[in-house]
Amino acid sequence: MGTFACMPIAQAEPLIAEPTTQIVDIRDANSFAAGHIPGAIQLSNTNLPQFVAAADFSKPLVVVCYHGISSQNAGQYLAEQGFENVYSLDGGMTAWALQHPNKVEHGL
Repeated sequence: MGTFACMPIAQAEPLIAEPTTQIVDIRDANSFAAGHIPGAIQLSNTNLPQFVAAADFSKPLVVVCYHGISSQNAGQYLAEQGFENVYSLDGGMTAWALQHPNKVEHGL
């Protein structure tokens, strides 16, 4: 089992900037399309098995939701699946978009 922690945005910024970091957004598809962190993939119960099967468990994984609450349970679950280093983004996409409006990608 991997490690799981909540991470403030300021601490997450350099990690998110790394091309090897995996970013998953667990919000619904419409919210994801309205704006997400560049490079993030929308993760749902539908594509979770495929994501887990294809993912690199050794690369850091940042989980994003609306406000940083749901991502904690999802992050803990992903750590239990074997991802070595999993982080829930404190404040979620709402806080990220307020602090980094120029680092929000739109569309699917």
